[in-house]
Amino acid sequence: MSTARRTLDERLAEKQRLLEAEREKLKAYEAQMRALTAKKRDEDRRARTHRLIQIGAAVESVLHQPITEDMIPLLLDFLERQERNGRYFSRAIGVTDTGNADAGEEQGGAAEDGEPERKDDRGL
Repeated sequence: MSTARRTLDERLAEKQRLLEAEREKLKAYEAQMRALTAKKRDEDRRARTHRLIQIGAAVESVLHQPITEDMIPLLLDFLERQERNGRYFSRAIGVTDTGNADAGEEQGGAAEDGEPERKDDRGL
């Protein structure tokens, strides 16, 4: 009982067919990876947008009025001063590391325009 052996050309053709099949699988996996990456990016963007809306709504609820475009730089300046003057905002919300290495270096210093910073009992 002898079995017919395949020729080298037949074996090469079979390996080529298997290689092409694996390439198709790879293309499918790459497409799935791209789709999942896009879905993750979309979910992250939606979560960030939701978080920003919640923050804006919280600020408006405290102010009892809508935030206008000209209020945003003032709010940012206020929060940055709170951080420079003793990380009051970070401590109030329980953040232990703000990633701002020089936040503590500017404590007790003068404002950037040369005027001393005003401080009341709230750190303002």
